[in-house]
Amino acid sequence: MIGRLTGILLEKHPPQVLLDVQGVGYEIDVPMSTFYDLPMTGMQTTLYTHLVIREDVHLLFGFATESERQTFRQLIKISGVGARTALALLSGLSVPDLYRAVGDQDSTRLIRVPGIGKKTAERLLLELRDKLDTEGINLDQSSATPNNGSDILNALLSLGYNDREADWAIKQIASNANVSDGIRQALQLLSKEK
Repeated sequence: MIGRLTGILLEKHPPQVLLDVQGVGYEIDVPMSTFYDLPMTGMQTTLYTHLVIREDVHLLFGFATESERQTFRQLIKISGVGARTALALLSGLSVPDLYRAVGDQDSTRLIRVPGIGKKTAERLLLELRDKLDTEGINLDQSSATPNNGSDILNALLSLGYNDREADWAIKQIASNANVSDGIRQALQLLSKEK
């Protein structure tokens, strides 16, 4: 099992990155939460990994934190939830947000993630309720948003961006930005990431 890789980031094409580890290039699929935290190409980075071996393919998934990897592993244990669905969940929700949704049994947060329907969300909530261990996860870890952050966040969500993208953009804008300037800046940042 490949548990962790440290190397030079050669390419970034969401959701896949190419990591050079001592001359060997590893293609690694990462959630957008990890993708946004990656350094520029040419820089060194470390990813916690999970290897999936099937008859026809070997897939390597990478995560910025151990908690993301552990959550991914819990998700893929659920019947009907594959690696791609688990990756989509971690791209759309941060680990603390996912834990909150499970703790509150809030299926609407899960349904906002592309590829997650009502039945899948309900099954996830039911199966994860007792499996997710919240020890070591800071559920009060809220993103540092500007004063008008909730208005900007709501605007971005209504425009179709997911929670992860909106949170990332809000962290990048000036803390004293008014709502209209904040939305404009966030949209410019998000358009560059696409």
